Parts: sequence; C-alpha cells; structure tokens
Amino acid sequence: MKAINHLTPKQIVHELDKYIIGQRDAKRNVAIALRNRIRRMMVKSDLQKDIVPNNILMIGATGVGKTEIARRLAKVANAPFTKVEASKFTEVGYVGRDVESMVRDLVEQSINLVKEAKNEEVKEKAAENVEDVLLDILIPPVKAPGFSTGRSTSTSSNGDFDPEKASEQELNEKTRERFREKLRNGELEERKVEINVKQSNPVGVGMIGNGMMDDASMAGLQDMLNGMMPKKTKKRKVTIAEARKILMEEEASKLIDFDEVKEEAIHLAENNGIIFIDEIDKVAKSSKSGNGPDVSREGVQRDLLPIVEGSAVNTKYGLVHTDHVLFIAAGAFHVSKPSDLIPELQGRFPIRVELDNLTQEDFSRILREPKNALTKQYQALFGAEDVSLEYTDDAIEEIARIAFKINEDVENIGARRLHTVMSHLLNDFLFDVPDTIEANSKIMVTKDMVGERLSSLVQNRDLSQYIL
Repeated sequence: MKAINHLTPKQIVHELDKYIIGQRDAKRNVAIALRNRIRRMMVKSDLQKDIVPNNILMIGATGVGKTEIARRLAKVANAPFTKVEASKFTEVGYVGRDVESMVRDLVEQSINLVKEAKNEEVKEKAAENVEDVLLDILIPPVKAPGFSTGRSTSTSSNGDFDPEKASEQELNEKTRERFREKLRNGELEERKVEINVKQSNPVGVGMIGNGMMDDASMAGLQDMLNGMMPKKTKKRKVTIAEARKILMEEEASKLIDFDEVKEEAIHLAENNGIIFIDEIDKVAKSSKSGNGPDVSREGVQRDLLPIVEGSAVNTKYGLVHTDHVLFIAAGAFHVSKPSDLIPELQGRFPIRVELDNLTQEDFSRILREPKNALTKQYQALFGAEDVSLEYTDDAIEEIARIAFKINEDVENIGARRLHTVMSHLLNDFLFDVPDTIEANSKIMVTKDMVGERLSSLVQNRDLSQYIL
C-alpha cells in the first residue's frame, strides 16, 4: 500500500485545496486527525493501543463540501472509506439495515484496496501467463514423440534455420515465437478466440433462518455453499483484447494468497478506515417535535454508540475492531441541534466544525480553481467531439452571481446549484454537437450569452413556491 508517512497537516490541506474551496477549519481538523493516525503508528510504547482518534462532527448546509472533504481525505490517505446515511438505519428489532453493516461495507472497501495493490504487484507475471494461455489457444504446442537426443537437425551448416529439415515440434516452436511477437506488438487484438470462463454459482440463502441470521453469518454461509458447488465453465468467443482482460483477472487471482489479502485488509480497515455518517441530524429527536412518532431514532443513536466507541464486529472475513476507525458525522441541523443528540453520542464526537455557507466569490472560485471544476468538465466533454469551449472572466462571474442569487431566493443547495445553472446554459450546445456544430468549431461563452440563456431560470424562480 502507498506510504503516507510523509504527509504533514499542511500538505494534506494543500491536497484538499485542489478540489475544495474554502472551509479552512474543516480541512485543518481532518488534516490533524489524519496526521494523528500516522503519529499513533510511530508511538513505540504500550500507549499506542490507548490513543484513539478524535471523531469529528461537521455542521453545515447541504452542498458546502462536507462529504467531499471526507471522500478526498480518504483518497489522500489511500484509506478504505464508506459513506452511510444515518436515516437508513433502524434500531435492532425493526425492519431495515443494522448499524454494523457500515463496518462490513468498510471491510469490503478495504478488501478491494488490498486486492488492487496485490494485482499491481503480480501484474507482470500474470501478463506473461495470459500470453502463454492465448498462445496455447492460437497455436497449441506439439510434444515431441519418444526420446529426444537434444540435437537439432533443422540448422544448416551456416547456422540458419532450415524449415525443410525441421521436426514438427521445432516448426511449432518457431510459429509460436512469431505469434508471441505479434501478440506483444498488438497485431492480433481484433482476432476472435474461444476461451473458458468460470461461472459463479449463486445460491439464494435469503430465507434461511427465518430472518434470525445476521448479514455476516448469511454472507459466510453463502460463500461456503458456493465453495461446495462444482465450478462451471462456459465457452465464450471474444476478441483477444477482451480475452486479455478476462484472463488477467483469473491469472492474477491464482497468484494472490487470499488469506494474506484478508489479513491485510482487516488491519487496514481497523487502523486506517474512515466511516462518514451523513444526515446524523435526521436521527436526532428535535426538541420542537414533541412526542410524535419518532420511530427508533434514539434507538439508532444507542446502536451507534458501541460501534463509534469501539467494539468487535463480525464480518465474513473475520472480527473487525472499530477502536481506531475514524468516524466523521455530518448534518445540516436545520430543525434539530447537535445538543438534541443523546449525550453519550455527543461525547463520541469531541471535535465540532461549522462549515461556512458559500458566497458569490466562493462560487466564482469553484468554477475556476479545482482540478475537477465544472467548467473544465464541460470543456472535456466538448473536447471529446473536437469542439473548443472557452469562457470569458465576466461570464464566469455572471454564472456565479446567478447561482448565488437563485440559492438566496429559492432554496440554498450550495455548490450543487452550479450543476443546474451550467446544464441550463450549455444543454443546447451539447444537443447540437456534432450535427449542427461540427468538429474543430469554437464556442465562446460570454456574459451576454449567460444573461440571455439564464434569464428564464432567474425569472421563474418566484413561481417555484407555488409548485406542489
């Protein structure tokens, strides 16, 4: 796995700045949390086990960057990351997902990360094996009959290969070598070959146990039953390019020790895992709601407590301890307040960060600065059709002004409003390419064009309050 020991808090914030505008406090706190993990692993004494992460509670309106900060942090750290919505969980005994499923999701992500790393390690060897398999399909090898003296009669006195004197085996070897070169040069990629593909044996165990079996036990039982079933193969006729991909997976899996993958994945999830719990405010019982039917809200919070505090969760890969998993919870808290959460759960999230609402200037920067800015994404889409898309500076300012204005007048959905505005602005052009607007054309987005195309969007905003 990629080493992250060199990342300082400033470098982590710098990485996050490439994708997220503003929210300095939130970035600083997640950067400190990530660096503290690295520091904990460097601690040599017995204290290492006792140092637990400071979980973070992010408070802010929708579309200000809460989820994106957590997701980008996981990518910077190359750590397993899973996002769950608190409103999807129900108290034990109700129909719905139990809170332990978030840990099982995290382990699945961890398994995938470790598998990718292992696949990269055995890539060269697997590619050689795939080449041999394809070669055997194209030119099956010929075995020499009887005893061979080891002397070749196919070479002439000057050392050149003489096909007339060559044995069938030697001719076969020469042909295979020629085809091996063609395979390596990509000359046979479109040629069709017939390969055997392993088929999975899905065994439905959903009804076993009358609903009394947990997810981990059911998944383990499913794997056991699948392992007992005979492996079926199916013949498929595909191009060599497709065959490479299919065979590459099979050959790589043969070279990887899955027990080692499981062991590494559990260790990675336990020490580097990040679980992002969104909409935590939806399970908080608002003081304004009175004694209404808040079905299992407090129960969900109580079920979350042991997971966040640290407990052993049974997964199909083994027991996973959540003591050192970093939990980041987030919510808008429009109706409820963080203090409406039960006190025990509040105590599990010692760091609270309030994210700022986005300003017009933030919108302008969001359109210009991030590596994945929406303006750059549309340029890439048009560029795929060989059409150039350019924006003037005042056009970007006008897009930001209109998006900010609509957020103020209708509903503040943060940076997500830019998707609506940009789509409304450029959809006609996207429809006309390549039929009306041909390749090598240039589209210049100006302030006047923005005003003209988005005028209907601005004028109709007041009617939205009457739409059911």
